[in-house]
Amino acid sequence: MPLTEIPLSAWRKRSQSFVFRGRTIRYWVAGQGEPLLLIHGFPTASWDWHYLWQPLAQRNLVIACDMLGFGDSAKPLDHGYCLLEQADLQQALLEHLCVQQPVHVLAHDYGDSVAQELLARHYEGRFQMASCVFLNGGLFPETHRTALVQKLLLSPVGWMIGRAFGRNALSDSFSQIFGPGTRPSESALDDFWSLINCNEGTRILHKLIAYIPQRRRLRERWVDAMQRCEVPLRVIDGEVDPISGAHMVERYHQLVPHADTVLLANIGHYPQIEAPVQVLKHYQAFRDRIVLAAPRAAYS
Repeated sequence: MPLTEIPLSAWRKRSQSFVFRGRTIRYWVAGQGEPLLLIHGFPTASWDWHYLWQPLAQRNLVIACDMLGFGDSAKPLDHGYCLLEQADLQQALLEHLCVQQPVHVLAHDYGDSVAQELLARHYEGRFQMASCVFLNGGLFPETHRTALVQKLLLSPVGWMIGRAFGRNALSDSFSQIFGPGTRPSESALDDFWSLINCNEGTRILHKLIAYIPQRRRLRERWVDAMQRCEVPLRVIDGEVDPISGAHMVERYHQLVPHADTVLLANIGHYPQIEAPVQVLKHYQAFRDRIVLAAPRAAYS
């Protein structure tokens, strides 16, 4: 049975805001239960999770924000965007919401890197993570196959490329990274573009793309954290994604002990959009397994 879509107009009306380091951040909260933090990818926003939002909220306190520079949140031009600051933002949001218990994390793409940093902080005693599931993303810099538009944004003329980036360019890019039978509709592309273009977002695309070299610098820290094996981890990955598909999962099995992975056939880079029913099934199975494996007192 297909999951119910939340139209972008309705999604935006449900948002709330708080101030992080002088910048306005839009966020969403629903449901009750154990806290589940959803972390979106580049260049989109938390609306990426809209198919999963209501089903997940039936069993969790679901929390998501548009990170700094994304979606409907502030997009300051005079700012150096950093994955570590985005992890600070997630922690500030949880503090704003008075969440004190361990947090489950479900992340995608750019959000995977933020989740990796939160996992590293967990082992440093600076964050409490109950579990983490990664969707398609560059968990390992050596397997991340940079898209052409990303290479151009990283170049010295990246600021020009960003300002010239438009809805047609987004359509071309998504047609290459979505699965052949699961590409977004014209209406969905309009909505994705609305979120990217909001607050003149194309002016900062060349700044946001700095996450790619940041991943390289932080690789050992993050891989070490994934290899600790104390926090339950799973990868749910669209197999035909040219950026971080089956080849990334193969590397994950080489590096992460007891690797728990799910490959989704014929699905590309956005499994939560392309195959939300499958993602929900595999995510809930993962969480159910954690409950069965944990001492009962830990979940009382």
